Amino acid sequence: MRNIRAIHNEADHAWALQEIEAYFDKTPAPGTEAADRFDVLAALIKDYEDRHHGIPDADPVDVLHFAIESMGRSQAELGKLIGSRPHASEVLSRKRRLSLEMIRRISAAWNLPVQTLTRAYELQKEYA
Repeated sequence: MRNIRAIHNEADHAWALQEIEAYFDKTPAPGTEAADRFDVLAALIKDYEDRHHGIPDADPVDVLHFAIESMGRSQAELGKLIGSRPHASEVLSRKRRLSLEMIRRISAAWNLPVQTLTRAYELQKEYA
């Protein structure tokens, strides 16, 4: 299997994400070397993200607040990712749910594990 390495830091993580991204557009046939490489990259990425990016008991809105406060992100950046700054405000104030497309964009741009953005969470009662 060509060009596989351990993920020790954010640079390695970014490299692995870039490597695996090509497989999303063209899924490798099962049993091929490319399919094996995909599986190994996915396992390495998951392990690294679980160890370094896991936020165990946080719901998606908490994860977004954490990213904004602790990872140098902003509500304006979130707005660009999900369509508009008002949408970002609505998500952060629990008035709007994240869509699958929003989750994918946020995960890719901010290197947040998808599973941290897909957990069930409550909206404010008048918006639920």
